[in-house]
Amino acid sequence: MMKTIRSALALTALLSLAGCQQGEHARQASNDQKAPAQKDLLARGEYLARTAGCNDCHTPGYAESQGAVAKDQWLVGSPVGFRGPWGTTYPTNLRLKLSTMTETQWLDYSAKLRTRPLMPDFAIRDMTLEDRRAIYQFVRSLGPTGQPAPAFIPPGQNPQPPYFDLVLPAAPPVASATASES
Repeated sequence: MMKTIRSALALTALLSLAGCQQGEHARQASNDQKAPAQKDLLARGEYLARTAGCNDCHTPGYAESQGAVAKDQWLVGSPVGFRGPWGTTYPTNLRLKLSTMTETQWLDYSAKLRTRPLMPDFAIRDMTLEDRRAIYQFVRSLGPTGQPAPAFIPPGQNPQPPYFDLVLPAAPPVASATASES
């Protein structure tokens, strides 16, 4: 009888161990399926950052070098300002900004994004949820680095160089109707 009990206990232990191993294999298979999905999401985010123009302003030297900036230097903001009637704005260090947000916070923030010029916030708002997720995941994968961009400077205050002055010239005078009739 004791031998039967021991055999039953051994069999139970063996089956339990096999069940744990099967559970581990199932978890590993699940992780293997997630890995390509995450890899695809990061690739999509990189593609969007490259083609949607994010780097043009948020990566120093990107436009001037026609995109020849190492990826580890991407999206760190810029000290070059854009001055216009709204004041002077600076491209944000996205790597620092997104490092302080959860994905849910980013999705909410980006869906309602309203910024000062020159940021085309409408382009971000018009992106699909999955595209905004991809951008978030890609930027977060780069890791936080760099310094915060300079703070906004209100209209009427002069920024320190470098900056682009984006003020339209005055419109030419309109000829009066009486002058054209003579």
